[in-house]
Amino acid sequence: MQPGHAEPERDSALYEQAPCGLLVTDVNGTILRINATFCRWVGYEAGELLGKRLSTLLTMGGRLFHQTHWVPLLQIQGSIAEVKLDVLHRQGHTVPMLFNAQVRKQGDEVRHEIGTMVVNDRHAYERELLIARKKAEQALAAQREAQTELERSRDALALADRRKDEFLATLAHELRNPLSPIRNALDLIRTAGADPERQSRLWSIVDRQARVLSHLVDDLLDISRIAGGKVPLRKQTLLVADALQQAIEAAEPIILAAQHRLSVTPPEADMAVQADPVRLQQIVSNLLTNAAKYTPPGGHIDIRAERDGDAVQITVSDTGVGIPAQHLETVFEMFSQLTPALERSQGGLGIGLALVRGLVHLHGGTIEARSAGEGLGSQFIVRLPLTTASPRPDPAASLPAEAPAPASERRSRVVLVDDNEDALESLALLLESVGWEVHAATDGTSGLELILSVQPDAVLLDIGLPGMSGYDVARGVRQREKEKRTLLIALSGWGQEQDKQAAALAGFDHHLTKPVDFAALSALLTAGSRR
Repeated sequence: MQPGHAEPERDSALYEQAPCGLLVTDVNGTILRINATFCRWVGYEAGELLGKRLSTLLTMGGRLFHQTHWVPLLQIQGSIAEVKLDVLHRQGHTVPMLFNAQVRKQGDEVRHEIGTMVVNDRHAYERELLIARKKAEQALAAQREAQTELERSRDALALADRRKDEFLATLAHELRNPLSPIRNALDLIRTAGADPERQSRLWSIVDRQARVLSHLVDDLLDISRIAGGKVPLRKQTLLVADALQQAIEAAEPIILAAQHRLSVTPPEADMAVQADPVRLQQIVSNLLTNAAKYTPPGGHIDIRAERDGDAVQITVSDTGVGIPAQHLETVFEMFSQLTPALERSQGGLGIGLALVRGLVHLHGGTIEARSAGEGLGSQFIVRLPLTTASPRPDPAASLPAEAPAPASERRSRVVLVDDNEDALESLALLLESVGWEVHAATDGTSGLELILSVQPDAVLLDIGLPGMSGYDVARGVRQREKEKRTLLIALSGWGQEQDKQAAALAGFDHHLTKPVDFAALSALLTAGSRR
């Protein structure tokens, strides 16, 4: 053996037989080198793992952590230390391990060098603590307490992992439900010879299911805003009776479809609250919808509102599946489900009650769940503070539900700017069908040029545009205007309060969140063209 060969061979032997698991991956997580210790821990041969992604050996929660935290942290700080992840053993169980990783460059190639220790191997774990912290006596004294906490954390992570997996499966299920009839209806509409009555029914299906999709997206956004404390409330004095009637009308289709009997005990005529009308309707309609979903067909749902001191008590009762005593508190938690997703054909996303609780608390109220047990129905009781102020009429109520085509000597002109060509074409056809002269562009730069040359009565602008953003286009229009103030309406998938404020600062008159209700859009356009 020539001099110099012994050291590489010795280093290779040390790498293979090291008491800790060692891996080398590329920046994408593909395993380039792995030692025998790690292979023994997970039950694989080295040849079976080389070329595979490290993420394939992790649980779903571990894969998400690897993608959202592991890779970015390595890019930013070059190393990560003592990250605990569960690794999938070949036989199906998981092996909890502590991971340490750092970035190494070999020429132009960037690699991740990873060391692992098995957490539930007491001796390996103690050696890792001795090496890393050199406080063996403290680690041994605290080992029992740390192990107990580790088990609690493992249970909590496992529960969160199961809930997350079920939520993702449920979300996919709930999204596919409306997409399937939409797809079928569109295929039937394309069929030659479809009579007008049949086409009308098919379009009704598409409309209903599109609203279901919008409702799902709105719920997801609302629960995120509530968690971040970013839900703006537009409070006004409301009659409780009016709010309940609107909520019942919103939930009635689901109640009727399930053949339930609904009993209503209205409140006193003068009972009023300070509340956001949209959110109050959402609270009550969600409770009614929840009762309808968890009550077998032909059941009974009761809603009543009555005075309780200086508060109104709204109670929604049902004869449904009931709630076990141990779940009465957890039903309001995120993604809480009483039964597995596959057993619930109408179970929703599991965020409805969490959303209701958040909205009730934002209004200074309380909510409580009651049930005598499984199969014995349930009650949800909301209490909101009453007010002595008199209700004021809602100015929006005077807006026409549907607007006629613009009436003038010439057809009113509108410019559409959207980089989604399907959205652009469909909205253009809708506007042309009610008499507008439509001009369109698919990017911000050409959109601004088109607006300045056409001099339209109104402009509908997407925000996320190539070239110039919708905000930039709006600012460009306002800077070049002399006397005329063109009606600018933002159409965007971004609908949080800060997005609306940014639109107003850029010069927009209105901000509408996609998908847009065409009747409301028509009303705004017509009012603007008459201005």
